[in-house]
Amino acid sequence: MDEETRLSILKKDLQMLTSSNDDYLRQLLKLSEQLIRREGIEITPDIDVQMSVIHYAAYLYRKRAGKDTGMPRFLRYELNNILFSQKAGGA
Repeated sequence: MDEETRLSILKKDLQMLTSSNDDYLRQLLKLSEQLIRREGIEITPDIDVQMSVIHYAAYLYRKRAGKDTGMPRFLRYELNNILFSQKAGGA
């Protein structure tokens, strides 16, 4: 999935219609990739990994304005499943 597709999906997740935040959202996508890599997950073109990058970026965007800054359970669950799957497969 290319960067523009990920950006488009992220904007839909955040219900954004304009491009005024695109630069910031691109940086959040890059940051989410780095944070996911730090957990030992390889960033692959697989849809589950790409969607997790998008979900992580959406979480980073939302947590800056909210009081509940803990990672959502579904995201932790996604990341754990990807990590376990990659480690079990020898990746």
